[in-house]
Order: sequence, then structure tokens, then C-alpha cells
Amino acid sequence: MSLEGRTALVIGGAGLLGGQISYALAELGANVIVASRSREKCDAFLAGLQDRFPNEHKALTVDVTEPQSIRDLAADTGRLAPQGLDILVNSGWSGRKNTFETISDEDWDLDIETSLNGVFRTVKTMTPLLEARRGNIVSIASMYGHVAPDYRLYDDPRFANPPSYGAAKAGVIQLTKYLASFLAPKGIRANCISPGPFPFESTQKENPDFIERLAGKNPCGRIGTPHEIKGAAALLCSDAGAYINGQNICVDGGWGIW
Repeated sequence: MSLEGRTALVIGGAGLLGGQISYALAELGANVIVASRSREKCDAFLAGLQDRFPNEHKALTVDVTEPQSIRDLAADTGRLAPQGLDILVNSGWSGRKNTFETISDEDWDLDIETSLNGVFRTVKTMTPLLEARRGNIVSIASMYGHVAPDYRLYDDPRFANPPSYGAAKAGVIQLTKYLASFLAPKGIRANCISPGPFPFESTQKENPDFIERLAGKNPCGRIGTPHEIKGAAALLCSDAGAYINGQNICVDGGWGIW
């Protein structure tokens, strides 16, 4: 499972789950390029990553809703990794909360742009770098890409699951299968991970009753802890997963089986 000498680009790599994936890849020896909309957030995260796993880690800025920003990211990545890119992780998210009643066309478009179109554009732009190293792609989908949210769980619009989110993540799962097929001749693998309930710490503090309902609906009887995404990411990004292609690995405590 060693990633020594390999370069990984993690979009959303300073976020809740993306940050844990960045740590997992760095722990295995990869040089990690962390990219997100906020350079300040990236730089702060990178300082901690460098302290724990000193290597050639870098921070870059990208807005995956802007094609030019993605092209700029590819150019910067090419300069940092002229030999090519071994790993691309797509973990971007719009962060906007709404309900079926309150969602607007703008809300819908933003979520689809960030969570689905951004993945497509990023993969298409980064393919030459990935082809040079016969690299692999891991995209973050969601349990709500293959099962519906239970409306009984949500008692506050601040914690609701937007209808656009699951639609975008379902698209990511299907896009992953397409990429696994059509990029195979280039030696590129593509897989995705569907996380289950990994609520933000702020949500846990603000609405403990909601967290209790989430835990009670899960076969494991609890919510997930962000570091529990690391194992699946390490498997898919390393040679330990060299024969895994086109798969959606659910890290959800069994959420999708009920």
C-alpha cells in the first residue's frame, strides 16, 4: 500500500472528509497537492499535514464551477508534477443547504455544477496527466446517490438534505462507471466512495436529537467518524486496489442495506 514517490491531487482536500483522505495518502508516502476554493484554508491545513508527514506537499486554489480555474489548476499541477499525476481525488461540495420547498434554480444549478459537472470537467482536464502515470481516480459520491433521504430525520432546514445533492451524487456514481470503461485503454482506473452519515461537529453540537435519529437508523447504531473514510481511500488509491475498477464502495455503517 505504499505511495512513496507518487503524486496525488485532492480537490476539496482540506475539508471534512477530503482532509482525512489527504492525511491517508500522505501517511502512505504520497506527495499531496491540496486544492480548494480557499487558499487560506488550504495553507492552514497544509501546515498541519507537513508537520505530521513531511514530504513535498503543496496547496493550490481551484473553483470547480469555473472551467478556466480547472485549466489553471491542471497547468499548476503539471509544473509541480511534470512526470504526471498518479491519483486524482474529487471531493468538492457546494455546502449549500435547502429543502425541496425552498430550493431555487440557482441552488440546484450550484450543487450540480460543483458536485457533478466539476467532477466531469476536472477528470477531462486532468486525463493527460493521469495517462502519463497510468493513474487512478477516486470521486466522493454519497449514500444519497443510491438511496433516498428519509424525510422523518429532518426537522430543521439547516440540516436538511437538498434534492440536488443526491441527484448530483447519483450522477457521480454513473460517471465513475463510464470513466472506468472508457479510460481503461489509457491504463486509468476510476472508482468512487459513498460515505454515510458523517455530520459536521457543529451539527452534532447544535442538534443532538438529529444525530440520535441518524445513529438509530444505522445498523452500526452510530454516526461515522471522519477518519473512517481513510481505509477505503488508501485501498483504492494504492496498488492494493489495482484490480478494483468502476466500483462504488459504501462507507456507511450499513446504511444502504435497510
